[in-house]
Amino acid sequence: QVQLVESGGGLVQPGGSLRLSCVASGSIWIIDAMGWYRQAPGNQRELVASIGSGGSTNYADSVKGRFTISRDNAKNTVYLQMNSLRPEDTAVYYCKAQILLYGSTKWSDYWGQGTQVTVSS
Repeated sequence: QVQLVESGGGLVQPGGSLRLSCVASGSIWIIDAMGWYRQAPGNQRELVASIGSGGSTNYADSVKGRFTISRDNAKNTVYLQMNSLRPEDTAVYYCKAQILLYGSTKWSDYWGQGTQVTVSS
């Protein structure tokens, strides 16, 4: 059983910063791509940022220059540093990881439960 646990969300004023963390645990052999997604009420879940196993990154246009995704492969952890936060960044943020389990030849996507980020004055 794979578990992804996010942390670091909370309430912050516009212009403030937060750092989200996501730790994957379980019978993990390899983690390929990892990413952060967000979903606001009434909206679809959207990609915020992703990072490949080799360190390549992609960002949504709305967060470029403000957010930075990084990972620590030894800790099975992905981070999202969020600066210059805006009210429109308010959403539940979810971590996703592409994982190959021990004894398996099939890759699967795993999701965390999400962490709330609220940007409000």
